[in-house]
Amino acid sequence: MQHVIGIDLGGTKTAAAVVAANGTVLYPAQTPTRNRDGGEAILAATAGLIRSLRAQAAADGIDVTAVGIGAAGVINAGTGTVVSATDAILGWTGTDIRDRLGDLTGLAVSVVNDVHAHAIGEAWLGAAAGSKSSLMVAFGTGVGGSFILDGHPVLGHRFVGGHVGHIASPYAYHDGAALACSCGHAGHVEAIASGPAIHASFRRFGGPSSVPDTRAVFDLARVGDSAAHQAIAAGAAAAGQAVGGLANILDPEVIVVSGGLADAGAAWWDPMVAAARRELLAPLAGIPVHRAKLGNTAAIVGAAHLVLKQPPIL
Repeated sequence: MQHVIGIDLGGTKTAAAVVAANGTVLYPAQTPTRNRDGGEAILAATAGLIRSLRAQAAADGIDVTAVGIGAAGVINAGTGTVVSATDAILGWTGTDIRDRLGDLTGLAVSVVNDVHAHAIGEAWLGAAAGSKSSLMVAFGTGVGGSFILDGHPVLGHRFVGGHVGHIASPYAYHDGAALACSCGHAGHVEAIASGPAIHASFRRFGGPSSVPDTRAVFDLARVGDSAAHQAIAAGAAAAGQAVGGLANILDPEVIVVSGGLADAGAAWWDPMVAAARRELLAPLAGIPVHRAKLGNTAAIVGAAHLVLKQPPIL
């Protein structure tokens, strides 16, 4: 049976594992992403992780044949280079992930954006398994998405496809002014529906500055805090409206919603699904909306699928 390495290279940590052709995950490991040290340092640490996994596999008689990577940023999947990235990873733009890691490890490498890798994983083995098409939208530190068609991610002409967080939202306004978005523009879904945006909304609705993060906002909502309820409701409504609107455009067989907010419980999930269904055109009224199943392994198995199944770039 063929075995490859799948890697989820994010802004905070780099997670990896050996993945068998049937999707079995072996020897999971992770290392902090050296996100302040530039692309070369990140790739050196990633190569070290690959070498460690290959050694573990070899000790059990398993030969690793290739590496698939889901990486943060806009990724040119044809060349394996980073087209653009935010300051979450300094010096990442322009990094040649495919060729440089190939040189460092001696293995063939394929690269795609990390959210696309996540969606590939869910389409292969997770909540969208068996479907011909799926729309996955992730709500967490940011907002991203991917449309999978016949097992292949639709990446777009410039590889920007899936940047769901950067479409306009009528919810992303306060006192008549558009809320600033992480991309440098304003009035986008990510500015109201991401985890940090919900925390910021809590403050705008009168919540105290002593509440440290989004998790604490959800804790307050469970005990009836009004500002917490308003912030979560606004974020969930914006998220659901975006999901429903995208479904109207793409008409997927199934919708998958992932990320930290999708796992935060009914306080977010129920109003998000309700908002999505309000947005849907009549023929889509019965479309399944599933919570993602694979958790932290989704992008790893999706990245592995790149080199196990070698889907074409669309």
